Amino acid sequence: MAKHEDKAESGDWKEFFWNPRTRELLGRTASSWGLILLFYLVFYTFLAGMFCLTMYVMLLTLDDYKPTWQDRLATPGTDPHSDQSSWDTYVQALDGFLAPYNDSQQVLKNDACAPDQYFIQEDSGQVRNNPKRSCQFNRTVLGECSGLTDRTYGYRSGKPCVLIKLNRVTTHCREIKDATKCGTDITDTDQSQHQHSLLSSPGQREETDFLGQIAYFPTNGTFNLMYYPYYGMRAQVNYSQPLVAVKFLNITLNADVNVECRINSNTIGDYSDRDKFAGRVSFKLRINSE
Repeated sequence: MAKHEDKAESGDWKEFFWNPRTRELLGRTASSWGLILLFYLVFYTFLAGMFCLTMYVMLLTLDDYKPTWQDRLATPGTDPHSDQSSWDTYVQALDGFLAPYNDSQQVLKNDACAPDQYFIQEDSGQVRNNPKRSCQFNRTVLGECSGLTDRTYGYRSGKPCVLIKLNRVTTHCREIKDATKCGTDITDTDQSQHQHSLLSSPGQREETDFLGQIAYFPTNGTFNLMYYPYYGMRAQVNYSQPLVAVKFLNITLNADVNVECRINSNTIGDYSDRDKFAGRVSFKLRINSE
């Protein structure tokens, strides 16, 4: 009896997998399986179509040349270049960083623009004026901090140079009446005041004497208007980010000096402790006598 029951159970299982009398596979006929497969084919095709449609609509809202959201970059920050462990490493880093700023490279890639005015390149309606040209920023503008007259950028003599640059923020002119509101939203009516001036000061008032004298290159310590507005990396392929070099001439030796560099611009209101990187940067500088 036990063998007969095992044989019957085995036959039932085989019959469930394939029933030759009703021609059913796993309890369903060919037409039933066909309808199920058709349903899931249509269902998943619909889901894939919805996904592709939503991705397509989202991509339509994106601009290839300007970030859609840049609220966190509304106020440009500053970035000191060089943060290595020895002045020899600083020199190598600065050499590599400034190589694209060589005058010979700038002449080949960029235009000699008129200073103290915006270099505006408007699009023709829906037709983009791309690629857009960029203005030359020649390495020689950095004077003693260019690495051309002093290959060690002042580090050998204890008068180091630090490079300051603004973060790139893609902006466009909305409405130009007196060329007073464009690029970085400068609203002063005097064009000579539109430069972004760099102000360097110690982090603590009592450290003023430790900081000593400071030299700026360019001599006025400004980011010229001709480098703005910035239209984005894809539109301005050869854009050379303007720099300001700060040279510390007689900083106190063997002491930690807190330095704060700020952008003196009417685009930035009162500096807030809530955003310590809005238009300013702080770093510690120490020069040992040995």
